[in-house]
Amino acid sequence: MACYKIHRILFCARGQLESPEAHCFAFTCSHGDSIDTAIFQCHVFRCEIPDAVGKILMAFANAFRRIPHLPVNSSHSIEDPVFRFEVTLEVKEDDNKGGYSSCPKDKNCFKLRKNLEKKLILTAQQTAGFRELVIERCFGLLICPGRNVRQSDMHLLDMVSLGSSAEGRQYVISGIWDPRDSTFEVLNTETPKDTRVYMTIAVDLVIVGIQEPVRFVIETKAKIFQQNERFWYFPKRTLNEHFYVKLKEIENETSTEPRFEVASIESGTDVERRKSMLPLSLHHSHPPTSSPSTGSMSTLGEIDDESDADEPLMSGSGDVSKDCSEGELEDWAETLAKWRLNLKQRPNKLASLVRRGIPEALRGEVWQLLASCTATEEQEMFESYRILITNDSPWEQVITRDIHRTFPAHDFFKEAGGLGQDSLFKLSKAYSVYDEEIGYCQGLSFLAAALLLHVPEEQAFCILVKIMFEYGHRNLFRQNFEELHLKFYQLERLMEDQLPELFNHFMEVGIEAHMFASQWFLTLFTAKFPLLIVFRILDVYLSEGQDTVFLIAVALLKTSRKDLLSLDFEGILKYFRVSLPKKYRTDENARELLSVAMGLKKSNKKLKKYEKEYITMKEQEMQQEDPVTRLQRENKRLQEANMRLEQENDDLAHELVISKIALRNELDVVEETAECLQKELVHTHKLLAEVEEDKARLELEAMQLKEMCRRELQHSEAENSRNAAIITDYKQICTQLSERLEKQQTAARQELAQVKSQIQSCERCSRLLSPDGTKCFTAPAPQEAEDPRLKSAESMVRELELQLAQTKLALVESECKTQDLTHQLGAALSEVQTSKSTWFQKTLNTLKDATNKGPPQRDADALRKSST
Repeated sequence: MACYKIHRILFCARGQLESPEAHCFAFTCSHGDSIDTAIFQCHVFRCEIPDAVGKILMAFANAFRRIPHLPVNSSHSIEDPVFRFEVTLEVKEDDNKGGYSSCPKDKNCFKLRKNLEKKLILTAQQTAGFRELVIERCFGLLICPGRNVRQSDMHLLDMVSLGSSAEGRQYVISGIWDPRDSTFEVLNTETPKDTRVYMTIAVDLVIVGIQEPVRFVIETKAKIFQQNERFWYFPKRTLNEHFYVKLKEIENETSTEPRFEVASIESGTDVERRKSMLPLSLHHSHPPTSSPSTGSMSTLGEIDDESDADEPLMSGSGDVSKDCSEGELEDWAETLAKWRLNLKQRPNKLASLVRRGIPEALRGEVWQLLASCTATEEQEMFESYRILITNDSPWEQVITRDIHRTFPAHDFFKEAGGLGQDSLFKLSKAYSVYDEEIGYCQGLSFLAAALLLHVPEEQAFCILVKIMFEYGHRNLFRQNFEELHLKFYQLERLMEDQLPELFNHFMEVGIEAHMFASQWFLTLFTAKFPLLIVFRILDVYLSEGQDTVFLIAVALLKTSRKDLLSLDFEGILKYFRVSLPKKYRTDENARELLSVAMGLKKSNKKLKKYEKEYITMKEQEMQQEDPVTRLQRENKRLQEANMRLEQENDDLAHELVISKIALRNELDVVEETAECLQKELVHTHKLLAEVEEDKARLELEAMQLKEMCRRELQHSEAENSRNAAIITDYKQICTQLSERLEKQQTAARQELAQVKSQIQSCERCSRLLSPDGTKCFTAPAPQEAEDPRLKSAESMVRELELQLAQTKLALVESECKTQDLTHQLGAALSEVQTSKSTWFQKTLNTLKDATNKGPPQRDADALRKSST
């Protein structure tokens, strides 16, 4: 039928499945020798055999793979360039409505329903590199269950569409995946609780300037649910992966354009895992030698775990489930509805619901309500926050240093200079300016980061202020952490009362409370523990107050008592630092810890008693202490306070000087602006005077024009009146003449009748007339004398006709004069046309209408002809 060169085909696609176009395929082809002269045509074909469409697309893919190798002279790696690509994966499922809906994604795990057709959408774009690499086309989209799979195990999917986006920077590929195929049985079987399965998605791209196709492989977790499962919360739906492609430049003789070959491809996940020294590697250059079935089936029971090495758990790690039962959501909806009616009184069921855990979708709102952040206070805090972030803080360098250490395992805070780190910096800086006594301490950033994961900056600032002031958390940082040491003493006394065996063991090996509990109190367990337990602890803390920290601490020690009793000094510290946080990465362990903590008896009397003991003990120590040492310590404290006040004074003086300089600069700018405005005002006054002069001149001209128009109008009215009088006289004369003419004609007819009657009475004269009264000359007769009366009548008729002709001629002349006056009036109208006066135009139109009411020119011509 036709022949097309394969290197000129830019894009190919097939019709939508289960549609009339399913048997069709199309491709675009370029025609022309250069870009300027190229013409792009789309060719569409229909196959009578449905299966032929897929085979044709496979033939396209195979043809695209056969890229001829350019002759290589030498390969050098003096400077091997590295390019970074970002690949985004989105999974959609059939919604049974003729379309596809996005699948939820919890952290790096997709939530999929079984027995539903799915659509994979990948977007690739270059984000870094010394030159731009253009993605020419896509070979295909592949998928395989498991991870670390071999390339031969990948299964090709039917591509629905592929091509560049509207901006031209992204290349989008989409394909249809049916998991009901026996090959994907692992990905179509419901996964047990707390387990995940892995799947690998790959895309082969042909990039201009690179000899071989580039394959980007994404490995992700998935959890398979029932087909009718409903998800109540929809977090971020796409998976982003960065790939670092290292290229080697190749010299060739056939072209001056640089050519490259792929030296290595490494994903961002590989880089992060290599840095954290995890044994698992996703490097695709060394795939495992196990069979596909073994590699796939191993994913069934794989628990979402981290490394069990000696490295501590990174802050901000762990997955937080967004699932929530319908009954629990209904209970929360009912409770929140009652609470919103009266914010000052908490509902009865609130405490039990909070202890069971606040749903992730409602946690931000409930935290604000628990912290008593009213609308008025929030508005005031919002305004204060916007002002505070613009002020300078002496803690900015310390905050900047700690930002990178806060929740490094969380995607929101991982990117340097990203949105998360920027929000955390502004929030920490704003509080350091707001609370000058405390300023900034390292533990505050972890608490602020936990708040930012649920609410915006302004609302997080309001909750943080409430926690620090109304919950008394800031007291731990005051007076050289004196309140914190009191908490340590109270915790040790609680251990002595409730866990005496563990307390004695700690005393034997030399473990004190400050060695393991300092971060617990200062950061509210947010620094080392997984986010799953961190959010649950914050739920209870905001609901029941600061004493919750003692309950959680005692519960941690109680649940870990057996492990701690078997360890020595180093082992205990390592257990608190490494093993204990990893123990609570599952929801079951977190619920068990909260259950134990809430089951403990909270005695405020005991805490008050321990506080009095601590105060008494400190007073005794101070009395036993050398007065000189005590005074030296007090002097040192006062010196530090004095230095702090002097520093604040210097800062205020510096701010004052800067403010004065800024005000001086602003004043100079304002003065320059005022001078410019004054000049503009003078110029405007001049323009106004000129405009007023023009206005007066135009008004004078308008008055003169009106006067001239008035005179012309009066003249026209006089002429019109005179013409009207002439016409009236003419009509009267014509009427009189017509009456006289009729009388003369009547008299003439009567005389003629008399003459005829006399002639007929005479025998000799009657022969001259026929019976009908006409002349009849049968023979010449002697001429007789004419009747003198007849002659006089004929002469009178001629005179009357002559007078009538003269009168008509006078009327024609009057009409001609009227036309001349009309022409003069038109000339006057053209002279006053510039006035554009509506009333004048109407007046002239009225005059013209009145003037044109006379007999037309053709009547005048008819009169001239009749008179002639």
